[in-house]
Amino acid sequence: MYVYTDNVNTYMSLIDSMEWRYATKKMNGEKVSQEKIDYILKAASLAPSSSGLQPFEVLVITNKDILTKIQPIAFGQSQIVDCSHLLVFAAWDKYTEERVSAVFDRMNTERGLPLNTTDDYKKTILSMYLPRTAEENFQHTARQSYIAMTAALLAAAEQNVDATPMEGFIPEQLDELLDLKSKGLRSTVLLTLGYRDTEKDWLVNMKKVRAPKEEFFTFLN
Repeated sequence: MYVYTDNVNTYMSLIDSMEWRYATKKMNGEKVSQEKIDYILKAASLAPSSSGLQPFEVLVITNKDILTKIQPIAFGQSQIVDCSHLLVFAAWDKYTEERVSAVFDRMNTERGLPLNTTDDYKKTILSMYLPRTAEENFQHTARQSYIAMTAALLAAAEQNVDATPMEGFIPEQLDELLDLKSKGLRSTVLLTLGYRDTEKDWLVNMKKVRAPKEEFFTFLN
């Protein structure tokens, strides 16, 4: 992120943004601008995924009635109703030949290539995925959605937008509320976007603590 002050270009690194962010526990209800939301969503869409399949979708929720219904499903967490936007990451419930083919067809079309350009690679992918159980494949698609959530989380930090990733919810109940099953999707992780309530958030001024590098990294030279 670049910050312009008195015509001086000062670079704020990704590390600075990560030092600034924390898992916000109380949000103040202030709206995040559409420009910043678009930036965060773009980052999620640009995140890498296995074979470029992007086997998930992102629901962007601002409807207060829906957020109020989601809150008890998320164990009463206040950020659900006090955030500006709630992102629900929902992964494919399974891989199918139709889903995979549609992605490769779009890739080839947008690149101006014949649709059969990637047939050999597509056959390899299908030969690995289709024999597996739906649950095994869902675990794979779910992991891809987490990569996109992380990209959105970091983009939010760059924009000085607070964000809280959440696994604390009951997926089956959320899936039913949002009718995800009919779309072949299952919810995986939530991300609230908004602004911290500096007076009510007990975590806001706490030191960020991480494992020391001697414990966290192993170097094999």
